[in-house]
Amino acid sequence: MENELIVPEWVGIVVALGIGMLVRLLKLPVPAPPTIYGALMVLGLTGGYLLMSWFLSR
Repeated sequence: MENELIVPEWVGIVVALGIGMLVRLLKLPVPAPPTIYGALMVLGLTGGYLLMSWFLSR
């Protein structure tokens, strides 16, 4: 694809950390349950997204 924006993976981590800090600074509710289950849910969603991307690229 032409004009495709290529962004390194670490940019996503930096953005996620920035959003987390902003949410805390503004005293907003956490966008996921603040438990191990919330963290596992986020990991599961990310894993499913990556798995589907891999599947679609084949």
